[in-house]
Amino acid sequence: MNTEGDAKYLKRKVKAGSIDVHPTEKALVVNYELEATILGELGDAMLGDRKECQKIIRLKSLNSGTDISSLANEVISKCKLIHPSKLPEVEQLLYYLQNRLKSLNSGTDISSLANEVISKFPLLTCRKPPFGIFLPLSPLKSCAPDHSFLFRYSLIEAATDHSFLFRYSPIEAATDHSFLFRYSPIEAATDPEQIANINDLDEYIELLYEDIPSKVKGANLILQLSRNPDNLEELSENETLLGALSRVLREEWKTSIDLTTNIIYTFFCFSTFSQFHPIIMHNKVGSQVLDILQFEVTRYTQYSTELYKKTRALEMKSSKTSADLDQEKEEFEILERKFQNFVLKQEQTLRVSIYLLLNLSEDIKVEEKMKRRGVTNLLVQLLNRTNEELLILVISFLKKLSLYAENKDAMLASSVIEKLNPLLSSQNSDLINAAVRLLLNLSFDTSARVQMVKSGLVPRLVSLLEDTGNQNPVSCVLYHLSMDDKVKSMFTYTDAIPSLMKIILQAPEDQVDLEIMALAINLAANKRNAQLICESNGLRLLMQRAFSYQDPLIIKMIRNISQHDGVTKNLFIEFIGNLTLPDLDFTRILKEFEMIDWMKSRLVPNIGEDDLLLEIVVFVGTCASDESAAIFLCKCEVLPALIELLKAKQEDDEIVLQVIYVFHQLCSHKDSRKYVLEETEGIPYLLDLLHDRNPEVQKMCDQTLQMIGEVSPEWSERLLGEKFRFHNAQWIEMVQSQQLADIASMCQDEDEGLLGEEDILDIDRAELLLGQDLGMDTLSDDDDEEDDGDEDEEGSNTTVRSSRPMSAYRGGR
Repeated sequence: MNTEGDAKYLKRKVKAGSIDVHPTEKALVVNYELEATILGELGDAMLGDRKECQKIIRLKSLNSGTDISSLANEVISKCKLIHPSKLPEVEQLLYYLQNRLKSLNSGTDISSLANEVISKFPLLTCRKPPFGIFLPLSPLKSCAPDHSFLFRYSLIEAATDHSFLFRYSPIEAATDHSFLFRYSPIEAATDPEQIANINDLDEYIELLYEDIPSKVKGANLILQLSRNPDNLEELSENETLLGALSRVLREEWKTSIDLTTNIIYTFFCFSTFSQFHPIIMHNKVGSQVLDILQFEVTRYTQYSTELYKKTRALEMKSSKTSADLDQEKEEFEILERKFQNFVLKQEQTLRVSIYLLLNLSEDIKVEEKMKRRGVTNLLVQLLNRTNEELLILVISFLKKLSLYAENKDAMLASSVIEKLNPLLSSQNSDLINAAVRLLLNLSFDTSARVQMVKSGLVPRLVSLLEDTGNQNPVSCVLYHLSMDDKVKSMFTYTDAIPSLMKIILQAPEDQVDLEIMALAINLAANKRNAQLICESNGLRLLMQRAFSYQDPLIIKMIRNISQHDGVTKNLFIEFIGNLTLPDLDFTRILKEFEMIDWMKSRLVPNIGEDDLLLEIVVFVGTCASDESAAIFLCKCEVLPALIELLKAKQEDDEIVLQVIYVFHQLCSHKDSRKYVLEETEGIPYLLDLLHDRNPEVQKMCDQTLQMIGEVSPEWSERLLGEKFRFHNAQWIEMVQSQQLADIASMCQDEDEGLLGEEDILDIDRAELLLGQDLGMDTLSDDDDEEDDGDEDEEGSNTTVRSSRPMSAYRGGR
C-alpha cells in the first residue's frame, strides 16, 4: 500500500492513565495510551495502531522547602495528560519525591515511608501504593530500562512526527528491529555510577576533551541518553555536544573502534527521525561515516588476505618436520582469535554506520552523493560476510539503491548476483526474502537475467517456490526469467512444474495468485513443459478447477497447452480455440452454441479488450479450416466485421496477421474463395498489405493472393503488376541514391559539401514513385474509367495517411 500517496490525514487520540514517580530522578512518570489512525481522502480509516507510552515530567526545582500544593497545580496546568481531578494524587507523589532522597540517605524503611504518605493523604488509601515497584534493590537494573522498543517503526512515532510515517523500512520482512540495540554500552555497565543522567550532560561533554579512555566513557554515557527518544530534542539543541562528537569522530576514529561505534550509534539515534537529518548533515557526519566504512572494508580485506596466506603457509609446513611447528600453530590460533574479535567489533560499527547512511538516503540528493562516493561497491563487498543481521541490512540498502539504473549497473559490474547466490541456501527466511527482492529489482534488466541463468539461480529459486513466506517474490523473479524461450526449457529439468501444479490445484482461494499463474502460463508455452503438466491427469484437474472457479488465467494456461501438436492436443476436446481435429464438427458447434451472434457483437473495434478480439479471430480462423464451417461463416456475414476490424486495428500486427489468416483459410476452399472474391473487398486490402513492414504479414498475404491468382486471371495480372512496380521502385531508388551520392561527393570536393545529409528529404521513395500519396492511378488501363467515378469520394478519406497504407483498390470492387 502506498501510504504516502493515499494517506491524507493522521488522527491521534490520547487516553490518560496512571501517574507514578521516576525510579531515580526528581520526576513524575505519566502513563498514557496513544492511538493513531491514518485516514484516507474520504475519511475512512486505512491503518491504525495503539501503544502505551510514558511522559517524564522533570522537577528540577523540587527541594525540601518546595510548596507541594503550588507545584502540583503548576504541573497540572502545564501537562494536559493529567486531569485536574487528580490533584490530590499528584500532591501525594510530590510529597513522596520530596522525602525519598532524605529517607534513603537516613536509612528509613521504604514501607514506613509509604505508610506515612498514605496516612497524610487518606483519600488514596483504597489505591495500591505504586512506590514499591520503583524502588528495586538493584539500582542498575531499574536505572537502565530497555528503551529499544521506542525505536521500532510504528504509528505512535508518526503521531508526533508525520515525516517518520513515510520512512523507508530497512528490513521489510523482519518486523523486529531491536537487533541493532543488542550491542549496548548500557548492558556492559557494571558500576551504578556509569548510568547516564541528563542533568550531568556537561560533565560528559568535558570527558570528550580528555584521553581516549575518558572519551570512550563520555561517548558511552551520551549514547545512553540518546537511546531515549525523550532526550533527543534537548540533545539536538546543544551545539557544543554535537560539535564535540563530530570533532572526536573526525579526529580520533582510527584510535578506538569502541569510541567510533558509540559516536556513530549516537548519530544513528538522531537519524531515526527525519527532522534531525539537517543536524547530521550540517556536522558532515554522513561523509565521515562513508570514509570509515571504506576504511573498515579495506582493512577487513587486508586482514583476511594475510590470514589466508598464513593458513596456506602453515599447511605447506605441516607436511614437513619442523621443530617450531607447534609454536607457529599456537601463534596462528592466537592471530585467528584476534581476527574473530576484530570482526565482531567491526560488524557492530558497520551495522550502525550502514543503518545511519540508509536513514539519510531517504533524501535523493544525499543518495546521489553516496553513489558518487562508491557506496554501492562497498555494500556489494560486504555480501561476503557471514553475519546474517548485517547481510539483511546491506541487502536492504542495495535494494533501495537498485531502483536507479546507475546503481544497478554498478552492482552488476561488482558481480552482485554471484554473491547473492549462496545466500539463497541460508536457513534465515528474512535473509532469503531480502536477497530475492533485490534479485527481483535487478531482473528487470536483460543482462542481469542472463547473469542469473549463468549463475544457476533457476534451480535454487524453484526450490524456494514451496516456501509460502517467499513464494511471491520468487515467482516474480522466475516469471521474468521465463520470458526467454531458451530459459523455459531449463524448467523441465527442475521441480518447477510439480510445484506449480501443487500450488494451483491446492490453492485455498477461488483465484490463484497472479504471479504464480503468470509463471505457469509462460512455462505452458514450452512443449515439454506442457507434456509434464498433462501427466497424471493434470489437464483434467486444471480444467475442472478452471470451470469450477471460472478462472480465466487457468483457461489461458490450458490454451497454451493446446497450441502444441502431438499427444497433448488429443487429450481434450472441450477447449477448441486451437484444435484442428479432423472429426470435430465446427458448424454444429457454431449453431448449437449460437456463437455467430456472440462473435459479431464482440468483433467491434474499441469496445472490448484487444486480447479478447484476438482470441475470437483465432477461433474464426480455426473454424475456417473446415470447408462447411467456412461456407457457414460466409453466409452469416462475419467477414464484413473482420474487414472493419482490420481497418481499425492497422497498427496491431498480431490482429492483422490473424485476420489475414482467416482469409487464407477461406480461400483454400472453392465455394468460400468465390464468396471472398466476389462479395467482399478483402482482396484489395491484402494487396496493399503485400508490402507491409512485418515479414509474417507479407508472407501470409503473398500465399493468399497466390491462391486467388490461380483461379482469377485478372487478379493474377494485378498481383504481378504490383510486384513489378514495387521492385522497379526499389531499383529506381537505388539508382537515384547512387547518383545523389556521386553528386554530393563532387560538390564536397569543390566547396566542402554543398549538399549535406540534412538537405535530403527523408521520404518513402517507393510509395512516391508508386503515386499513392499523389493521387496517381496505379491500376491498369482497363480500370481507369471504372475508378474515375469514385476518385473524389475516396480522396477525402485518405488525406491523413497512417503508417499502414489504406487500400488503393477498395473502389474497384
